[in-house]
Amino acid sequence: MRRERIAIIEPSEMIRRGLALLLEQANYDVVCQAGSWSEAESRLATTQPEVIILGSHVVGSECNMRALHIELQSVTFVILATVACDDDILRQADGVINLYDNAAKLSKKLQAAIEQSQTNPYSDSHDLSERERDVLVLIAKGLANKEIADELNISIHTVMSHRKNIAHKTGIKSVAGLTVYALLNNMLDASEVNM
Repeated sequence: MRRERIAIIEPSEMIRRGLALLLEQANYDVVCQAGSWSEAESRLATTQPEVIILGSHVVGSECNMRALHIELQSVTFVILATVACDDDILRQADGVINLYDNAAKLSKKLQAAIEQSQTNPYSDSHDLSERERDVLVLIAKGLANKEIADELNISIHTVMSHRKNIAHKTGIKSVAGLTVYALLNNMLDASEVNM
């Protein structure tokens, strides 16, 4: 049986180590443990986890895990619910495990999340088209729908349609969130953003 490679990102060392022990006993390979996203970020590229378990304290209210990190599109994201979470955040994850789950339930939920991630058609449709990328860059630069339409020589309705698709594919609706997405994915330079 193949052992899935798992990263755990959870601020509580006690919870993190306990979870790692349970996962190793359940035949998973814990390749990375970190207390914060910034601490884990540099190690994720080298450890290449197939599953990332994020403590609910790590997941911010504006966070869209896959959208902010294109290189993690194929990773299964699971939230470890240690505190109450917003429903929008829980929907972004492939699965949710609870602090009170026993080893058998934990393993069952992880397998279900991995299967969900592999069969979810949405996970394959995150790539923005070239035109959507153009619209996103102009949104990040602070242009209004009419200005974007004029700049790209398309109708306002087409701009609105592209915006809808961008929001669906990235899971980000706010201009600020889309600007961060564009910056993190090197679609534009910080000097091009109107602040």
